[in-house]
Amino acid sequence: MRLTWVQPEDLVGHALAQAAEDGVDVADLRERWVEAGGDPAPAPSGASDRPAPPPLRALAGQVLDEIDARPSRYDETEPTDLAAITALTGAAPGPAAGTPPSFDRVHGAWLGRAAGCLLGKPVEKIPRRGIREILEATGRWPLAGWFTARGLPDDVAARWPWNRRSAPTSLAENIDGMPEDDDLNFPLLNLALLEDRGAAFATDDVAQSWLSALPAGRVFTAERVAYRNLLLGHLPPVTARVRNPFRDWIGAQIRGDVFGWVSPGDPARAAELAWRDAVLSHTRNGVYGEMFVAAACSAALVASSVDEVLDAGLSVVPRASRYAEAVRFARSAASGEPDWEAVVDRIEQRYGHLHWVHVLNNAALVVAALVYGDGDLERTITAVVAGGWDTDSNGATAGSVAGALTGAAALPARWVEPLHNRLTTSLSGFDGIGFDELARRTVKVAEVLA
Repeated sequence: MRLTWVQPEDLVGHALAQAAEDGVDVADLRERWVEAGGDPAPAPSGASDRPAPPPLRALAGQVLDEIDARPSRYDETEPTDLAAITALTGAAPGPAAGTPPSFDRVHGAWLGRAAGCLLGKPVEKIPRRGIREILEATGRWPLAGWFTARGLPDDVAARWPWNRRSAPTSLAENIDGMPEDDDLNFPLLNLALLEDRGAAFATDDVAQSWLSALPAGRVFTAERVAYRNLLLGHLPPVTARVRNPFRDWIGAQIRGDVFGWVSPGDPARAAELAWRDAVLSHTRNGVYGEMFVAAACSAALVASSVDEVLDAGLSVVPRASRYAEAVRFARSAASGEPDWEAVVDRIEQRYGHLHWVHVLNNAALVVAALVYGDGDLERTITAVVAGGWDTDSNGATAGSVAGALTGAAALPARWVEPLHNRLTTSLSGFDGIGFDELARRTVKVAEVLA
């Protein structure tokens, strides 16, 4: 058995791909790696079939360290330091700062996050064309409800197998409450962190909460690399920067909601809290993803439109960054376009070369779905999940915003009732908890921090 996402030889292909995105000249390193027998392509599952021989593994470490040390043409326009980010955004507390939190809208955010995540779980890792083939084969295209295996032809099922970890609990015929998922575990973990430490928590506190509550096998990509770096003795924020080609991926973006929910109407504070969490495992656009989502979730509790939410998210992200560019591009692509497939086509043309859990392509898809859905939970989550890539994470984020804009009382029963007000998790103290109780605890934290 080999632990995925951390072996040096498995990371080189991903590091070379990210270096190309970052404008880092690594042609000599690629040539050296290939000449030694290394595979320059990213490992699709996080690991090669067999471990590399010791000399090749040693070379992999050297290549990764050299890539880390080389400058990028985005170093000035995409800083990771908070002061530098703020200098490029001018983000300040919003006019609604200090607004009392609404239980109904916080409750709606939790429910929307769960419903969107659950909808996307069975088709995680299945590309967009496979999702459509599954739905067409069962007479359910376009997507308008939970996925089902009933009536799915054997050849389609073999061609596009369900996510084996998720399908048993996330298909329509099996749903019985919200099953465990990292897209819910991280909000739970951050809620507990805020309850324990308040707004004064530091990145070191985030690291300690991971080590105390999360087994290494329950974190992936950048989070697993950061976890490894903690165990090797590195301290934050170095944990995000050592042999971590996934630091521009989606992992931090799924962790920011709670920081927005406890900061209603104050996207700048929400983004600062999210930054402290994100830099444990991410840099640059990976960090901006969490800051953007936290700010958007902050606004969603007090806003009346998706435009207000997206404006708040953009207010905390460097304007010249690739993340801000992706948001603007997706927002424009979806604005006034009634054909969702045409919208996704444009996003795929622009960002389809990226890994399916990179932050930029997924952020663009989430933003486009929010514009297309215009605050309607069903329209939003079905659009974003049908778009593919990181379906459960995107469903969760888009559902969180739509749920907050709508409020729990007005959410469609068909998306809420199957959750049975029950969440399963391995995190201590949370297993079986209701979303109403999570909302109450979130509101209490927001009141304490106000």
